[in-house]
Amino acid sequence: MELLLVRHGIAADRDPDRWPRDADRPLTPEGEARFREASRGLSRIHPPVEVVLSSPYPRARRTAEILAEEASWPPPQAAGELEAERSSSDALRLLRSRAGISSLALVGHEPNLSELASFLLAGNDGGLQLEMKKGGVACLFLRGEPAPGTAILRWLATPKLLRAMAH
Repeated sequence: MELLLVRHGIAADRDPDRWPRDADRPLTPEGEARFREASRGLSRIHPPVEVVLSSPYPRARRTAEILAEEASWPPPQAAGELEAERSSSDALRLLRSRAGISSLALVGHEPNLSELASFLLAGNDGGLQLEMKKGGVACLFLRGEPAPGTAILRWLATPKLLRAMAH
């Protein structure tokens, strides 16, 4: 399975008056515009995946919707296992439930995505330190059933690199 881990774009700052629940923070207009451009760059280096699973939080869901709009990826499906408070074990169970898929994207949050990558690459949540910038993407290849230490890192792209590739 080819697995793309996509961190949501730039979101509004925490503001308990506007968003009493942090989960409700949206992307900023600039975050949307920058991720649109990054999505176009991503489409130049990677074909659409089969399935897109997204955290149900608005900032992640909107990021996944932009991938559908700009990179012709499938519409996102909500996955509670990708919420910010969840563990890499939750995401691993989600991956295992989709084991027959050849290419899958997970759109979510930090530190969850880098912990999941570490879990899949090195066998534990903290064995490998990856910096996933907002709007960044990591591409992993999973040999067989998703399990700790079974992945290979194919590439890691910053949003700046992806935006540059859009031109």
